[in-house]
Amino acid sequence: MVKTKDERLAEVHAEALERSREMQTALREVREECLQDRRFVSIPGAMWEGPLAEQFDNKPRFEINKIQKSLTRIYNDYRNNRITVDFTNKDGTGKDDLASVCDGLFRADCHDSDAESSFDNGFDEGTAGGFGAWRLIAEYEDEYDPENEKQRIRFEPIYDADNSVFFVGGKKQDGSDAKACFVIYSMNPKDFIDEWEEDPASWPKDIDQSYFDWYTPDVVYFAEYYNVEDKTETIHIYRDASGEEYIYTSEELADEDFADELEVKGIVVDRKRRIKRRRIHKYIMSGSQVLEDCGYIAGKNIPIVPYYGKRWFIDNTERCSGHVRLAKDASRLKNMQVSKLAEIAALSPIEKPIFHPEQVAGLTDLWAEDNIKNNPYLLIQPIKDQQGNTIQSGPVAYTRPPQIPPAMVGLIQETEIDLKDILGNEGADEIRANLSGDAIAKIQDRLDEQSYIYISNFAKAIRRTGKIWLDMARELYTEPGRKMKIVSIDKQDDSVELMRPTQLENGETVTSNNLTEADFEVNVSIGPTSATKKAATRDKLVEMKQYTQDPETISILDALIMMNTEGEGLEETRKYWRRKLLRVGAVEPTEEERAEMRALAENTPPDPNTVYLEKAAMKEEAQAAKYAADTQKTLAETDKVVAETAREEAETLETLVDVREKEEDLNSPKTSISIS
Repeated sequence: MVKTKDERLAEVHAEALERSREMQTALREVREECLQDRRFVSIPGAMWEGPLAEQFDNKPRFEINKIQKSLTRIYNDYRNNRITVDFTNKDGTGKDDLASVCDGLFRADCHDSDAESSFDNGFDEGTAGGFGAWRLIAEYEDEYDPENEKQRIRFEPIYDADNSVFFVGGKKQDGSDAKACFVIYSMNPKDFIDEWEEDPASWPKDIDQSYFDWYTPDVVYFAEYYNVEDKTETIHIYRDASGEEYIYTSEELADEDFADELEVKGIVVDRKRRIKRRRIHKYIMSGSQVLEDCGYIAGKNIPIVPYYGKRWFIDNTERCSGHVRLAKDASRLKNMQVSKLAEIAALSPIEKPIFHPEQVAGLTDLWAEDNIKNNPYLLIQPIKDQQGNTIQSGPVAYTRPPQIPPAMVGLIQETEIDLKDILGNEGADEIRANLSGDAIAKIQDRLDEQSYIYISNFAKAIRRTGKIWLDMARELYTEPGRKMKIVSIDKQDDSVELMRPTQLENGETVTSNNLTEADFEVNVSIGPTSATKKAATRDKLVEMKQYTQDPETISILDALIMMNTEGEGLEETRKYWRRKLLRVGAVEPTEEERAEMRALAENTPPDPNTVYLEKAAMKEEAQAAKYAADTQKTLAETDKVVAETAREEAETLETLVDVREKEEDLNSPKTSISIS
């Protein structure tokens, strides 16, 4: 019996609820610790959450938050060494034009959707608590234009990921082998009703902490459910008269008009093949029903990227932690000691005499104002016995100032050492004056060692982001002639035309910028921010100037120094120096700059000096040609004279031979001839 749509969605909802309960139960303890760690370091008063607060009820409870300083250094280290995606060919042949286009499109999507905020939120949560996340979505370029169906890939943060993101199945750190994923969101009940026109039924959410939160908003939870569907389907491979192959799915061939068009073009079926196809089905659910069946999304990967500060898989359970976890006990102990010392210090440190009331009767102001007036002496009333005789007596006793227990002094010192061991002894690694470059480098290496594990794990998450983006782009960025913004590595904007017909030198026409063919390896590079890199580049260029005396090279280096100089109001100056570098061919122009250079060359009148030099060169060439012609003529005349001379010598020689023969005939004896 064929199920109706409502029946099918009801089964999907029941399965999703069961999966969500299982994952939240399995990860509840781990994720609650992640949430407690973030609260511990971020919320005032959270360091005293739990049973410890009961022991210090109605007593001073101070917080010495040394963990935040250590976290801030790691945050700054990450922000000063941004991680970027680099697409390269899988066959190891390096980088081609299409890979560069993908790099530029990825940077443009990151810039336009403020991806840095999403990455920063995920890094901060994961580094402090142990788990952070962000997501990729496809949005229309203009949601208010019904005719514009072009989409761009956007990056969005996921807040409180440790209690809202759950992957189902799989053990890989990047979540690539997961079978499903939940993302739990909150919404005001009134907004929920306005959005879905349904009574709010909250999605179950078991992980929560609310100590010291005097106000918690009234919210209802709903979930995005991403389910991986691996299906086997048949593809039809067609071939045309030239032998070129085309692949179509059964769904495409179900269109009779499309099939008839193939037949008219002479494209016939060659063979069939069954393949597996991975698709991601997205649903939006409340606690009672499926609110929306979003269908299949672009790409074949769950578009949720997890980031773990530190991660283990122990006893078949995922476990993670951040930078705060190991420092919590030492910080609590430090806060207890400081609070106890403050309580002791609040008590009077001065010995105070204790009298009978009659001893200070009438003299209370004298004793009360002694600390202010610093009296040279104080008086008391005499005490008399029953006979009226004065009894010589002093104070009954003295109050004693509080004493600091010796064990507390040693414990404070030990706690301070523990905190330095866990968080890093930053005080000992401060860069002081007159330190050598090697010493500074060693200090920096020690500081980097504390944050490297977080930077390394975050690089894995960024690499996963690049894979998801590329898979989505192969389906979304396929419109022929569509012009899209790209951003270069040095933050320069440019544009590219997708699916552009390009003619090769041999006359063959190919389609360039075809992202359906973008099957690349995704690499990541960890490096300093743009401003830091420019400062380092500028210093290196200044150093390079001492190694050359060539004026042209020095001019190029000066231009590059100006290009890498940051400052307010220098943008136009940098453009000027870039144009200067373009004129000498020191940098590669963008497509827009090439067009500007061609237009400038066509519209600019020739320079008079250039015209003069060109005419002078032409005159010199003409004179050189004339000299060459005269030389050839002279050589020809010389050859003619040589030939005539040789002919005359031959005639003279022949004449001499004839004369000699005649002389020989005259001198020889006569012979008689008789005739009989």
